[in-house]
Amino acid sequence: MAQLRIGLAQVDSTVGDLAGNADIVSSWTAHARERGCHLVAFPEMMLTGYPPEDLVLRASFVQASLDALAALAARLDAEGAGDMAVVVGYCGRSETPAPAVGRPAGEPQNAAAVLYGGRVVATYAKHHLPNYGVFDEFRYFVRGDRFPVLRLHGVDVGLTICEDLWQEGGPVAVADAADVGLLVCINGSPYEQGKDDVRGELASRRATEAAAALAYVNMVGGQDELVFDGDSLVTDADGRVLARAPLWEAGMIAIDLDLPAATSSLVGPVDARDGTTMTVERVTLSEAPTAPHEPVQVGIAPRLEDEAEVWGALVTATRDYVRKNRFTSVVLGLSGGIDSAVVATIAADALGPEAVHVIGMPSRFSSDHSIADAKDLAQRQGLGWQLVPITRMVEAWEQTIELTGLAVENLQARVRGTTLMALSNEHGHLVLTTGNKSELATGFSTLYGDSAGGFAPIKDVPKSMVWRLARWRNASAAARGETPPIPENSIDKPPSAELAPGQLDSDRLPPYEELDALLDDYIERDLGRAELIAKGHAPATVDRVIKLVDAAEYKRRQYPPGPKITPRAFGRDRRLPITSRWREGE
Repeated sequence: MAQLRIGLAQVDSTVGDLAGNADIVSSWTAHARERGCHLVAFPEMMLTGYPPEDLVLRASFVQASLDALAALAARLDAEGAGDMAVVVGYCGRSETPAPAVGRPAGEPQNAAAVLYGGRVVATYAKHHLPNYGVFDEFRYFVRGDRFPVLRLHGVDVGLTICEDLWQEGGPVAVADAADVGLLVCINGSPYEQGKDDVRGELASRRATEAAAALAYVNMVGGQDELVFDGDSLVTDADGRVLARAPLWEAGMIAIDLDLPAATSSLVGPVDARDGTTMTVERVTLSEAPTAPHEPVQVGIAPRLEDEAEVWGALVTATRDYVRKNRFTSVVLGLSGGIDSAVVATIAADALGPEAVHVIGMPSRFSSDHSIADAKDLAQRQGLGWQLVPITRMVEAWEQTIELTGLAVENLQARVRGTTLMALSNEHGHLVLTTGNKSELATGFSTLYGDSAGGFAPIKDVPKSMVWRLARWRNASAAARGETPPIPENSIDKPPSAELAPGQLDSDRLPPYEELDALLDDYIERDLGRAELIAKGHAPATVDRVIKLVDAAEYKRRQYPPGPKITPRAFGRDRRLPITSRWREGE
């Protein structure tokens, strides 16, 4: 057996910041070198950030990626890391045409490079291109059909990228045929609830199929509506997990692996067992094995409970959206209700209380406890608190134009939205929208009112989960001896928009536990009317909710971005036409 010490850099890149991303690679490569690593791997498309979407259709962007890659190789060598193999993701170009999909040479590729001795010594292009859910990679890239095998200190190392593990055959089958001892997979695998369990099982299974140890490195951080949880891991060839990084934390795993000495000389075309052929190529970096050394001690990070996992996603996404878009502070309307209370607390955890400004905007229908609860939350957390009554503003509208019923209710929400946007313009705050997924699904929001804003932290969080998050956050604070951040009254009182006398959400919507179960079946699982009723949902409720959901598509298209935490987030996952005569069950 031969010994390699590998490092997995679980880091946060920024789309388009090639220089900044290269700095991150340089810094963490130096850290890996200090820890004695022979190989260090960075996430998918590390240099360009991921996903760069239509930026890759610009030749100038692809060329900048290639130039940055070459410059990075020389820089690492100059910084003393030339004797370490550095695996980094970037955007490359195809060298040959792809006639099967009608694409010429020179098309963009999602690629990984091995930097060594000041040069790019090997490249690999992603073979399986996902084209489902949030992914549109078949739109942007052409797949690779080469499989480079690196001989490093007498060990054969293969490369894969993200989706290459999720599909049968392809690079994993070729890795087995080429008899590699270590398979390195670089990833931009976005978070959704429970994905860490699926990911861990998948990595173990693919390691056994390849008969090789597997090093899986994933990015951490937010990019628009996607948030990446890290969860990097290492398994042995039998699929046993040897090390696993925590969720939501940047850092590095460094681990010693006992690996089989290289013996295979296979080169040329290999049946990838997915209907394609891949060409095995070999690059020798060093034949001599490493000197025996004491292995570093590595642990397996504990898994998080569901609410902690989701909270980490929302905090990470909010922090990165604000930071990467160069805002320094946020503002939101604080009503005393559960949704705005949770959003304010997420923002405070993400940015610090000094960067969070909360505005109470009572109308003539607001209850006394609403303002008291909002102020209580602001004081508990040290947030910037301001009271801006809107009654006179609404009355000015009512004296100018005749409005009744729902139009008056919506006017109050729109005055609040305009007030928040005015404060945003005046002070440079980003407005946070406080609506949840249950409301967004059913259209229970006012366009240009409570839907106004730049980022919506709980956009993909069902109402019942909002309550669970609030209780979990309070309990976790109490367990640390801290004051619970959210007033109990905000959690316990019946939810209300307070746009009319005595108004409650239950006047217009089914109870949220019932509603969320139905929405889960209709939206996440795409069940039709007959299937919903067969599953036990009341026919009248099914018809009512389907009508609400289908009629609200135009509202959802105009809603701010927010982090995806479910399998079918509005916008990126679930894409329906606004103009449609289709009515479920008719």
